[in-house]
Amino acid sequence: MVEEKHWYQSRTIWGALIAVIASLFGALGISIDGTTQNEISEVMLKIVSVLGAVTAIYGRLSATEIIS
Repeated sequence: MVEEKHWYQSRTIWGALIAVIASLFGALGISIDGTTQNEISEVMLKIVSVLGAVTAIYGRLSATEIIS
């Protein structure tokens, strides 16, 4: 069985978003090196994964009907 991934679970997407933000910061004179960009991407991916899990748990606990 193949696990379905959502767009926000992709390291490529987060890496690209962080690269865009780093470019914008660079235009403002704030430098962010590649290692820091990678670390930020990893942290963001973990935060989004935790938020997704918490949302799923909350949805399951607050459910009032069985889905058939």
